[in-house]
Amino acid sequence: MRRWIERTAGKMVRKLLIKPNLSRKNADICTKEVCRILEKMGAELFLEDGFREELAKIPGATFLPAEEAMERCDICIAIGGDGTIIHAAKVAVSFEKPVLGINLGRLGFLASLEPDQLELLEKLVSGDYQVENRMMLEVTLEEKSGRSRSFQALNDAVLSRGRISRIGDIEIACEGRPVSRYRADGIIAATPTGSTAYALSAGGPIVDPLLESIALTPICPHSLFSRTILFSPNQEIAVRAAEADVSPLFLTVDGEEGLPVGEGDRLRIRKSRTSVQLINLMGKRFYEVLNNKLLGRAYE
Repeated sequence: MRRWIERTAGKMVRKLLIKPNLSRKNADICTKEVCRILEKMGAELFLEDGFREELAKIPGATFLPAEEAMERCDICIAIGGDGTIIHAAKVAVSFEKPVLGINLGRLGFLASLEPDQLELLEKLVSGDYQVENRMMLEVTLEEKSGRSRSFQALNDAVLSRGRISRIGDIEIACEGRPVSRYRADGIIAATPTGSTAYALSAGGPIVDPLLESIALTPICPHSLFSRTILFSPNQEIAVRAAEADVSPLFLTVDGEEGLPVGEGDRLRIRKSRTSVQLINLMGKRFYEVLNNKLLGRAYE
């Protein structure tokens, strides 16, 4: 199976966009420390106009419109939890810019640094880091009316029930051929990156990012034998409700606001043509991160 998580050597950077989630505890303190360290090393710092009031006193920072800041930077530094990093990465991918995550959340599985490791930011300026290309999904919602909308997912796309607690039948097809029919609360389509997120909680496998795959995991299946199915990334998967139901379905991509999926609508899922570039500053491999973030917690 072809590898998709290509690691390339980093380049010396001078222009950095800082994207913090200021709703996180101590995010303002961490952001100021990040800027202090990088400014001391001669880096040019950009912040979005929306942070002008909260972070106006940061020396040497230039405030710009969001798109201009992303276009002008060499890399983007996202400060927050995994959700913050995912959001920043999905914006950066349109500009082909790498993203470094600094963890202020719980697990921070996508983050390269913890707040007590900020001195390692000097590696960015010297180019002493690696860039990993992470696979994404293209998820297209085809409505019965003929309208079609597409979304990019770095972690997962979830088709699930709304406020009414009721299971339903969901049909899966691959390349136009029937594959399976789940009676469940919903279905999760995950990338290898997303295999350690919601899909893991639903009983799905942990997938090494070196493996190209699309994992479909049922949510609370009403069966003793329903399991995750791993699909080749070269195939297109179709998902739809098997029959009409008074309980509505919703599509949620990477934890963002759910979109209603009506009777007769269909989801098409395939590997995206674009990939996210995540900066690996510590040089850690997947299983080191897995042990530190997940497996090691079992012994705490």
